[in-house]
This record gives sequence, structure tokens and C-alpha cells, in this order.
Amino acid sequence: MADNNHSTQTGSFPTTTFQSGTFEITTGSREVALDITDRCVEFLDERATGRDGLLNIFVPHATAGIAVLETGSGSDDDFLATLRDLLPADDRWRHRHGSPGHGRDHVVPGLVAPHATLPVLGGQLALGVWQSVVLVDTNGDNPRRTVRLSFLG
Repeated sequence: MADNNHSTQTGSFPTTTFQSGTFEITTGSREVALDITDRCVEFLDERATGRDGLLNIFVPHATAGIAVLETGSGSDDDFLATLRDLLPADDRWRHRHGSPGHGRDHVVPGLVAPHATLPVLGGQLALGVWQSVVLVDTNGDNPRRTVRLSFLG
């Protein structure tokens, strides 16, 4: 994981640290809602060391997003089906390079933001029981994605 680490202290406030790193992931040639919660937890285990703060997850891509949702029970498939219903892969899109209907992939980040900021308590990601951090990628033309994780705490 590529790293950036910085610390600051202001007045009588405790030291705040900003730590950031990236990882690469292959999403494949079809749309996915890929659970990356384990990668987030690993990052926090290395960087948060029992501290409270915020974890930001960011994908620097014009056709991918980050969502917090339930996985494994069909909700992730329902989410992708909803995106297909809202954004059909047909010829209505002005953005026309790539595979047919690819223009819709460029609209996805307007509905599924390319980032999420989540609380970290005692070094642990503070998700609900059924929540997972998910990389949403509808673009089969670009199967390699970079994810940046940043901890401020």
C-alpha cells in the first residue's frame, strides 16, 4: 500500500495524525458491488492503533463509487439491479465511447459517491451489524481500480 503520513498538534489538543494509503483491486468485466470492508479493517489495524477518528474511502475513477450496504443476503444484487433500472445500458447516453451503454457508468458516481467517510472508535470501524463498505463498479471496460484509504485521528 502506498503511504502518506502526517502529524499535527495545535495548542492543548492531542496530536492528530493523517495517514493515507492506496491499494489496487480487480473488479472484473461485469458490474459488481465488491465488499472491501476487510481491507478497511486491515488498514485501521495498522494505522489507527486504538484511536478515534474518521476513515475516508475514495475511488479516483469517473465510473465507480463507494456505498455502505448489506452484502451476501441479496441486497448487493438488489442494489445493482436498481442501478440497472435507473440507468439502463442502452443508447440514450451522450457519452458514447467504450462498450454500448457505457455513458451510464459515468452517471453512477452522481448516485453512488466516489467516497464515504465513516467513524472509527477505539481503532475499529463503527459500522452497523449488517453494514459493509462496498466498491460499486458498473464499468466492465476498466477492471483495475485504485482505492485510497485515509485515517484522520
